Amino acid sequence: MSRITIQDLHNKKKEGRKIIMLTAYDALFAGIVDAVEVDVILVGDSLGVVVQGKENTLSVTMDEMIYHTQMVSRATRHALVIGDMPFMSYQISVQEALKNAGRFLHEGGAAGVKLEGGVRIAEQIQAMVSHGIPVMGHIGMTPQSIHMFGGYRIQGKEESAAKRLIDDAKALEQAGVFAIVLEAIPTPLARKIAQAISVSTIGIGAGPHCDGQVLVLYDLLGLFTEFTPKFVRRYADLRTQALEAVRRYKEEVELGKFPSEDESYH
Repeated sequence: MSRITIQDLHNKKKEGRKIIMLTAYDALFAGIVDAVEVDVILVGDSLGVVVQGKENTLSVTMDEMIYHTQMVSRATRHALVIGDMPFMSYQISVQEALKNAGRFLHEGGAAGVKLEGGVRIAEQIQAMVSHGIPVMGHIGMTPQSIHMFGGYRIQGKEESAAKRLIDDAKALEQAGVFAIVLEAIPTPLARKIAQAISVSTIGIGAGPHCDGQVLVLYDLLGLFTEFTPKFVRRYADLRTQALEAVRRYKEEVELGKFPSEDESYH
């Protein structure tokens, strides 16, 4: 099983083959995702919500992201591992952004990083790329700006907002990103952005015309059920199965059915 490279992603775009991306936050699930030969594993700051039980992603720290990235990297042999830079780890200064991005590669074992934003963070991205750190962009509904947006809302519906997103995508391309995540963007706009730039676009709630798609693994597996965005398709219902398994275990312990003689040492 060969390791996916950024050039492989560029080739997939040129050949019209879809890029497959999922999140993972630990070695167990990273190994499962990697066994299917998914192209990209994102160690997303979404772990703040689905793993840590927080209301949003804003309080996830650099140390927490490095810790989870290490686990995913250790369990991965095929996928390109990308670390999600948490809130305020890259916004303060170019120097701090460069230092924190470097930690994902040096300590976390990632192959690159993802940043939210467009024109306003182009300088940070350019510095990272010039120092050999691959960068994935992220525009549209950027969860780290949830308070500014007033909640999880579709972005780019108005003409002026759509133009800003196109400008952001072009700025990210010029800064040197190898791909851009488009989140919660109307399908026609996502298609227009994909046609306006040469780098790969990866959609999440951005329709079928992007060069690839990404979902949160816990959503795909039906493990996280607190809320379900419109764009999520559940491919399993593992939460229901897990609840049933735990109920059966509880019942059999209470009734003295577990452990059995065969499950006991003599």
